[in-house]
Amino acid sequence: MSMTYDAIIIGGGHNGLVCAFYLARAGLKVRVVERRDVVGGAAVTEEFHPGFRNSVASYTVSLLQPRVIADMKLADHGYRVIERPISNFLPQPDGGYLKLGGGLERTQAEFRKFSAHDAETLPAYYDALEGVAEVLRSLALKSPPNVGEGLRTLLAGAAQGWGMARLGLEAKRDVLDLFTKSARSFLDSWFESEAVKAAFGFDAVVGNYASPDTPGSAYVLLHHVFGEVNGKKGAWGHCIGGMGTITQIMAKVCRDLGVEISLEAPVAKVLVDGDKAVGVRLESGEEIAAKRVIANVGPKLLYGRMLDESHQPEDFRRRMRGFKAGGGTFRMNVALSELPRFTCLPEEGEHHRSGIILAPTLDYMDRAFLDAKQFGWSKAPIVEMLIPSTVDDSLAPPGQHVASLFCQQFAPELPDGRNWDDEEGAAADTIIDTVEAHAPGFRASILGRQVLSPKGLFDKFGLVGGDIMHGHMSLDQLWSARPVLGHGAYRGPVKGLYMCGAGTHPGGGVTGAPGHNCAAEVLADRGRHARFNTGV
Repeated sequence: MSMTYDAIIIGGGHNGLVCAFYLARAGLKVRVVERRDVVGGAAVTEEFHPGFRNSVASYTVSLLQPRVIADMKLADHGYRVIERPISNFLPQPDGGYLKLGGGLERTQAEFRKFSAHDAETLPAYYDALEGVAEVLRSLALKSPPNVGEGLRTLLAGAAQGWGMARLGLEAKRDVLDLFTKSARSFLDSWFESEAVKAAFGFDAVVGNYASPDTPGSAYVLLHHVFGEVNGKKGAWGHCIGGMGTITQIMAKVCRDLGVEISLEAPVAKVLVDGDKAVGVRLESGEEIAAKRVIANVGPKLLYGRMLDESHQPEDFRRRMRGFKAGGGTFRMNVALSELPRFTCLPEEGEHHRSGIILAPTLDYMDRAFLDAKQFGWSKAPIVEMLIPSTVDDSLAPPGQHVASLFCQQFAPELPDGRNWDDEEGAAADTIIDTVEAHAPGFRASILGRQVLSPKGLFDKFGLVGGDIMHGHMSLDQLWSARPVLGHGAYRGPVKGLYMCGAGTHPGGGVTGAPGHNCAAEVLADRGRHARFNTGV
């Protein structure tokens, strides 16, 4: 080992880059080591068929923190997001459809096709969700109180709990419901139409290997309304050039600050000397010395493969073995000769620029999960289709299109000893069949496809069990308990070891929050907290 870095970051995903930015801005010498030949982790844009490019894994923007966008000056370097005209479009079994979004009045008009009651209830529902989301948004860029630190824990807990304490009784009841109830029981208390409940319930199973009947699934629904696009809360959009544009810009900003980024540099081990992390050993055998090691990989990968168990306390080791990860996600990207023509709405329109949800009821979503548990994947999977080439002509040849198919429920591990390498083609065909049933001619329009099973997502991106969240977003794995109580403030069980990925608070999605918060803790430990907060 030659020079010693102030920090080495394992993984060049967006949170790793955000963390590197804040550390380098504070004057630290930082190196990022990335396993793949491209920076960005799961937020990358790649050509998957000649002439067709798309966001390979992460595919849509909303949750990226405004402070991160501003601090990194992403817009100055070409970051631009096109908001969806409506958020989601759900074809229904009877030949009808429901559009969600485009403003309260438009959504109420859509709901009236299914239920006058639900249309009238909608404003109160939005207010309830927003009231809770606003409090939780305020916690996103704060480190959770680290249980076990005595008075400091109490003070931090009291400060962060104040926002929740100020809520009225009704809002506190909403908080309890959202954190403990299933999505179905929560939505049943508000709405009567199955189509309306499906429109909201879909968010509860995104990246979540669970049924909408699973207790706690209501929180996952809430997690997806935290975001904003161009200042509009709850909106979703497409980043021009795909998600890789975001991380390529982040990498440039980091390099301009002196951050070294090494590609094709997979880490084999975190090196520990005594009780302190002192660097990493790459798979090539090269050792890199650093005063602190920051992991932007999931907890399962970090503690299961990269940090010897001898450096992990026995109780921590047992709890990390029990840490739940596995998202049930199957990703496809398809090159299309033309736009799909949906039986319920065949002409080109705003629905092609929205999230197209093929999951008409909560019962459909529940069956998909039960199928996956029994057979390995859904006979009728939950499919979200986005067609970003409708707003971004850089992704496909003129007149042709690319579509992201983000699909649930697919078992992280197949039953009966079967292997995803052997089964992914058949599963992909089932997904195509599902779309074809709603848009006849879709299969014939496919010019090429890229298929990523849960195993494929692990092989390509290191997502254990295909888990885009780096771990279940369940009550026992949130806030101070993410990934485990006593290590919720981005610090590992070894001195000098930190975590900055989605397996820490506030969890999954392209937010940048874990990277931001981890950097704050590193600098606090170094005695540079004031400099970080003033943006110097």
